[in-house]
Amino acid sequence: MSIIKNTSLGSINISNDAIATLAGGVVTECYGVVGMASQKVFKDGIAVLLKKDNYSKGVVVRSNGNGLEIDLYIIISFGVKVTEVISEVQKKVKYVLEKTLGLEVAACNVFVQDVRVVE
Repeated sequence: MSIIKNTSLGSINISNDAIATLAGGVVTECYGVVGMASQKVFKDGIAVLLKKDNYSKGVVVRSNGNGLEIDLYIIISFGVKVTEVISEVQKKVKYVLEKTLGLEVAACNVFVQDVRVVE
């Protein structure tokens, strides 16, 4: 599924994978975030840290009447205040997506899949 914007010059199709990759790149730049995680946690409760090529596997993009709904699955660093990291991730993703794509972000849900000690 893709998002279609109509302009005076024609139509623009933005795929959900492109939006997910952009959001994943923004998330990994936030303080306290180790990286993106897969949506599915393995049986033993260990989340897999995704590489740059697979950021879209840790992001779910849905479009509804109010705008975009984004679900982010992240791994955070041990010793940081979880609520502050999540708040910053939500603000930054909302800001970047709205400024870059010109689309309204209705919700940005963050799911912390794991906490890692970073040396």
